[in-house]
Amino acid sequence: MSHPNQILKNEQLLDKLYGYQDSIESNALNVHIYHLRQKLEPQLIQTIRGVGYMFKVPETES
Repeated sequence: MSHPNQILKNEQLLDKLYGYQDSIESNALNVHIYHLRQKLEPQLIQTIRGVGYMFKVPETES
């Protein structure tokens, strides 16, 4: 959320979550994203296939 509308690579997110550990399950990030989507509005987190994720800030109407 501190980097809205920017694509964050999977590697960047894993490093922030776990540091440089070697024993991370392959779907750990997907599970975290799934739970975030349940707590937030699902359309706020967009999957950029093969790259990572983006937190999409909704446009406000003036």
